[in-house]
Amino acid sequence: MTDSAAALVLTESPSLAPLLARGALLSPFKRPGPDAEFPRTRLVLPGLRVDLARLAAYERVCGFPTGEDALPVTYPHVLGFPLAMRLMSGRGFPLPLLGLVHTSITVTRHARMPASGTYELCVHIEGMAPHRRGTEATVVTEVRGGGELVWESRSTYLARHRTREPAAAPREAEAPKPLPEAARWRLAGDIGRRYGAASGDRNPIHLHPLTARLFGFPRAIAHGMWTVARCLAAHGVPKSCHLRAEFRAPVLLPGEVTYAERDGRFELRGGEDRIHVTGDVYPV
Repeated sequence: MTDSAAALVLTESPSLAPLLARGALLSPFKRPGPDAEFPRTRLVLPGLRVDLARLAAYERVCGFPTGEDALPVTYPHVLGFPLAMRLMSGRGFPLPLLGLVHTSITVTRHARMPASGTYELCVHIEGMAPHRRGTEATVVTEVRGGGELVWESRSTYLARHRTREPAAAPREAEAPKPLPEAARWRLAGDIGRRYGAASGDRNPIHLHPLTARLFGFPRAIAHGMWTVARCLAAHGVPKSCHLRAEFRAPVLLPGEVTYAERDGRFELRGGEDRIHVTGDVYPV
């Protein structure tokens, strides 16, 4: 982002449903590519207060303790997601919203964030980058409390498309040994609907087998950010921390997964040790 990027101050958080619809309608007209222009606008939402009822629903579905005056480390992503969607669903964003895949997130939490606090959100698109399967966009979210930066994240989103050159085969690396199993979780078929209600992200691939089949999935799949939140709720997170997570494969609902962890690393595995999510978290 350059200093010349314009700031657009919002008076309220955008509604996700019309943004999803707009993004879907515009998707066929997008021309993705790493050199494509993208919106330089910074969206700013000051004076944000957390809806405590929605927060409690989020904590319950993700496995975080309820009733504490502190935001879970992943909750600011939920707060910033409508602003990110406003940028990514617009005409100026070069990647089609339909089929866009959340591939990774890094988060740094600088300080404890009271649930009763007042915050300022700032979201912008940092840039486009080539990927062996298409083009990846990086979206930055920052949260300030009392004028200080208290939380920040970078999310990457991949649009698959033909590239100018044949995709290079990934380097063969020695497969890391699976982390030791800590728990097994049976995931109910309604997790996508419950998380969607708490987060506002009601993407049809997460809600019902019928709507998921329209996008090529045999059953509904769990939200990627739910899988990360569930892992971190089990792992525990320092007050000031840095975390990274990569989304490797979708989690079908209902289903059974294995949660594993060791020395700050964690992963979520399915059958035959298929990796769904991998990441790490450590204090800063």
